[in-house]
Amino acid sequence: MKGSVYKMQKKRLAPATVITLSFLALIFCGALLFTLPFMTRDGEGLPFLTALFTATSSVCVTGLTLIDPVVTLTAPGQILLCLLIEAGGLSMVTFVSFFMFTVRKKSSLRSMRLAQEYTNMFEFSEVKSMVRLVVATAFICQLAGACVFATRFIPKYGAKGIWVSVFTAISAYCNAGFDLFGIEQEFGSLVNYNGDPLIMYTVMALIITGGIGFFVFYDVLYCIKNRKQGNARLSFHTRIVLTFTAILLAFGFAAFFVCEYTNPDTIADMPLPEKLTASLFQSVTARTAGFASVDITAMNPLTKAIMMFLMFIGAGSGSTGGGVKITTFSVIVLSIKSVIKGNDETTAFSYRLDHKTVAKSMTIVFLGFSVVFLVSCVLFADCPDANPINIFFEAVSAFATVGLTAGITAQCSPVGLIALITAMLIGRVGPVGFVLTLSSKKREINDTVMPEGKIMVG
Repeated sequence: MKGSVYKMQKKRLAPATVITLSFLALIFCGALLFTLPFMTRDGEGLPFLTALFTATSSVCVTGLTLIDPVVTLTAPGQILLCLLIEAGGLSMVTFVSFFMFTVRKKSSLRSMRLAQEYTNMFEFSEVKSMVRLVVATAFICQLAGACVFATRFIPKYGAKGIWVSVFTAISAYCNAGFDLFGIEQEFGSLVNYNGDPLIMYTVMALIITGGIGFFVFYDVLYCIKNRKQGNARLSFHTRIVLTFTAILLAFGFAAFFVCEYTNPDTIADMPLPEKLTASLFQSVTARTAGFASVDITAMNPLTKAIMMFLMFIGAGSGSTGGGVKITTFSVIVLSIKSVIKGNDETTAFSYRLDHKTVAKSMTIVFLGFSVVFLVSCVLFADCPDANPINIFFEAVSAFATVGLTAGITAQCSPVGLIALITAMLIGRVGPVGFVLTLSSKKREINDTVMPEGKIMVG
């Protein structure tokens, strides 16, 4: 009897695999619903591949789209899109865990492990507090953002402005990039709002709040709450994320401003305050948000290359954003710095990084490059006449779940669309699903001491 129970437990899926399957289930359910006639204005529903692409892009909070939500979808279709963005951004695991922790007041060991895997919490005992904080923070931030947007959109659109405000707040916080501004200009995103600091900076604040990482937010709030005790101190993880986030935002802002300053198709004709706002916005949105305040296709090749670099890095670990993550990039940079200095250990802020962390970071970056390369190859074959820089830009945007487009998605055949769908899914669950699944497998203890192999590198 004990043996059979052990076998059943052994066959259980790893938490990371369950998270991946939850995303897949959500995508396919969303795709089937989008095919229903009442979801589209023409009364025919979306073709299945378009529905699958839309559902994947929303659940993976990417923003790449074949349709303009306002032009194509009815009110139920827009609501479904919004729900998929919310569920994908915070993950079904978060909502299920929140229900079990808060409503039922019960939690199994397995549900705790699932929540810990998704939120990237170090301490098992803090998982419940983190899940509650994630849901509460999302609700408060989205509500606050919607209230700010309402001051602009209700006077502009009337009662419909309430829905536009809510949708925009959810999409921005979840780093999704979908919008309802097709009522002004189809696929226009925020190009008409560079002169409205209230809208632009509120969107940026929501993007950063959702993309900084749940643990960082938790850690900052904990330190603020306990600052009077004198022993509250930001964790090493939080300091790394905040430091590199500031560096990347400043770099992206300066690079975009300099590279596009004289480009008449982007910011050259804007007043200086709008140029500054647009430059900062593009630096922020490259964190995997997907909103655009300028014509992406009109950007200079150098600017697109810099944007690809920022998109590939992405947001913080355990956040609503994608990419290989800021912490992964920071570990690689710190490791390179240590090698150049001739140090055996990777260090920062008087801490030493474990060799396994360095190896995992390199693995994530390698896998990310591999996905981008393979998807780019498919897109090259699918769109042979397209500009190569636009091909790579689209592949990075899909993998990093950014959603900024250089116009390639609209040209793709079914083969190209399937490649982008795969990239979006891997980009969303890859660091959480694939890599953590590998690292969570139990390994047999091997006491054999192997001889050291010598190999020349460089």
